[in-house]
Amino acid sequence: MMIFEKIRTVPTSDELINKAFKRSARAMAGKTIDSRESRFRANESMLLTAANILTDNLANIVRRFPSFESLPRFYYELTDILVGVEKLKMSLASVDWASRKIHEVARSYVGKIRASEVPEPVRKEAFGRLASIIKSISKDLLFLNEARNILRKLPDVQDESTIVVAGYPNVGKSSFVSKITGASPEVAPYPFTTKGVTIGHFTRDGVRYQVMDTPGLLDRPMSERNDIERQAITAIRYLDAVVMFIIDPSESCGYAIEEQKRLLAEIRENFKLPILVVANKADRPEFQELDEAEFNISTVTGEGITEVMDRLLEMIEEKRLSSPSEEPDTEPAI
Repeated sequence: MMIFEKIRTVPTSDELINKAFKRSARAMAGKTIDSRESRFRANESMLLTAANILTDNLANIVRRFPSFESLPRFYYELTDILVGVEKLKMSLASVDWASRKIHEVARSYVGKIRASEVPEPVRKEAFGRLASIIKSISKDLLFLNEARNILRKLPDVQDESTIVVAGYPNVGKSSFVSKITGASPEVAPYPFTTKGVTIGHFTRDGVRYQVMDTPGLLDRPMSERNDIERQAITAIRYLDAVVMFIIDPSESCGYAIEEQKRLLAEIRENFKLPILVVANKADRPEFQELDEAEFNISTVTGEGITEVMDRLLEMIEEKRLSSPSEEPDTEPAI
């Protein structure tokens, strides 16, 4: 399950208040109030019911958001880019405070009800206090729901060895992902691009790997990107990944070889990840050999695919052995 999948819709302050007070009134519906003692007990019960509904709902909101300290670095970076980790922490802290404050206020007013001559005004005053606390976190609740809607769109990228496929559009990236995963890969929504990230998986010698094509991120020059897209690219460096850059020497993709080489140079400059350059469409008559390409392949005929996969897995192993716990210590220059 994706990390943010279990976050449910965050209710507004009005929705929480209405839910709590209606449930409180319904809890007492039909009950006989035939003595002073039952009257006081009924008002106390109404207050505790409303308070419990509010504290439980607020506590659930906080609990369903993941611990940011335990998030994989890839997701931490994306969360910070999209909604701001510190802002999220502050809003969740406010909701947690409100939950605890409501519990405290309810206990205080139970004592006041018991000490009063007439319980109803005290209970109504308590309801006013509870509503005021909830209203004070209205903006936090709205922000958390907005954040939830954004974060649920992040791709389900597992914490496992990854091949990131790069290159201009129409060079054969999606065909490559489909070819090596043996099935139609999952296309997940992605908040940085108009298209979905393509994610596939395959297993070799009992080890599972994932392959990721990120249309809109690694398929055009850096100069054409906005700030959020540039920041999103930096998050990829936290994956246990190698990059495969596909060039189409036939130029049938619609981009000249020199344009594709410039994009390759930018990715080399901006990524501190191992990069394998592969020339696709070797089956086409206009295909030409390139010095930059280490392998020639055809995603149509399957030529060279096995050799490329063997080399990519070697690169993943080499990367693991050379830096088993190393994290990049410099920001990519993008």
